[in-house]
Amino acid sequence: MDQKKALSVLSIPVLVAALGYFVDIYDLLLFSIIRVKSLKGLGLTDALIDTDGKFIISVQMWGLLIGGIIWGIMGDKKGRLSVLFGSIVLYSLANIANGFVQNVDQYAICRFIAGIGLAGELGAGITLVCELISKEKRGIATSIVAGVGLTGAIVAYFIAKEFDWRTCYFIGGGMGLLLLLLRVTVFESGMYSAIKDAEVRKGNFLMLLQKGRFKKYLLAILIGLPTWYVIGLLITFSKEFGKNFKLQGGEVDPGKAVMLAYVAIAIGDLLIGFISNALKSRKKALYIFYALTVISIIAYFTQYNGTVNGMYAICIFMGFATGFWALFVTMAAEHFGTNLRATVATTAPNMVRGSLPIILYIFTSLKPGFGYINAAAITGVIVMAISITAVILTEETFGKNLDYVEE
Repeated sequence: MDQKKALSVLSIPVLVAALGYFVDIYDLLLFSIIRVKSLKGLGLTDALIDTDGKFIISVQMWGLLIGGIIWGIMGDKKGRLSVLFGSIVLYSLANIANGFVQNVDQYAICRFIAGIGLAGELGAGITLVCELISKEKRGIATSIVAGVGLTGAIVAYFIAKEFDWRTCYFIGGGMGLLLLLLRVTVFESGMYSAIKDAEVRKGNFLMLLQKGRFKKYLLAILIGLPTWYVIGLLITFSKEFGKNFKLQGGEVDPGKAVMLAYVAIAIGDLLIGFISNALKSRKKALYIFYALTVISIIAYFTQYNGTVNGMYAICIFMGFATGFWALFVTMAAEHFGTNLRATVATTAPNMVRGSLPIILYIFTSLKPGFGYINAAAITGVIVMAISITAVILTEETFGKNLDYVEE
């Protein structure tokens, strides 16, 4: 098969990448969905569920941060497929082990290892798709990957409703191992194969720290921050926020909030690829979704004495507004040559995920002086100001030719 001939946006590599991201999101969001149930199962009080829950999700995100660097470098040194196989084996086994934990420390260790494994899936998949699909259609193809993949959160929610939390982790691990059978149908990128044996530096992370590249790399990361501020703080801890907002109609179910948000994120991620294509601009599409994100966050913080159903509606709105994850990763991949592309596309989203502990730290530090709600709102202002500035300063990448290397 001529790999240099652009493939259809519904080709086997796109669909397999989408299914891989589906399993990745199932496992990544599972803790957010079953946090309360699983920690209660370990005998924790409500106060410890809040504090230890933040600790465990932070540990998972640090695993993603470290794993992003490991898998990104491997993707450029050994090939995109090596990451797609290696990462899924690691996080599948870690999730199976997670079903046997007996205390918070064991839980955190399993989430850390799973985080390392989960870090490789999206970046390698997006890199492979970007290099196999024509420059005119790759934004749509990566949106399909994300749109299908993000439904993994929906499946995780309904499985969590039907099964014990330990069984949920076993199912996630089993799905990952089954996905390995599909991976054998995927071939390596022609762009990467062309440079595999060439005398060119591949996967050298230090090259990203050089002056000309560091600015592009930093801006690429900062663009994605609002997604994990919304998901990692506002939606994951929607139960606690609901109490502080004095919402009527019972307690907020954070698992349901995550599920509803991800239904909307999947729709947003599918739509933004077509919007970007219609506008022939990545940045213009981002500006539209950033504006919606700001409006949705304002709605979130003005729901005092509202209702639980109102909270769910706002979570849907915030989810749709932050449905630019695929576009953000695609832009990161489009900024760099073939010998650094997997490193960037894999590390950038995981740097954003790894920023969650920092976001939580800012929130926690502000809480004593400003209160629970105001501290979260101020954190949001900081995050959005940084990200909007990053979009303004970043380069447009729509239609860029990716068949080149970084010297």
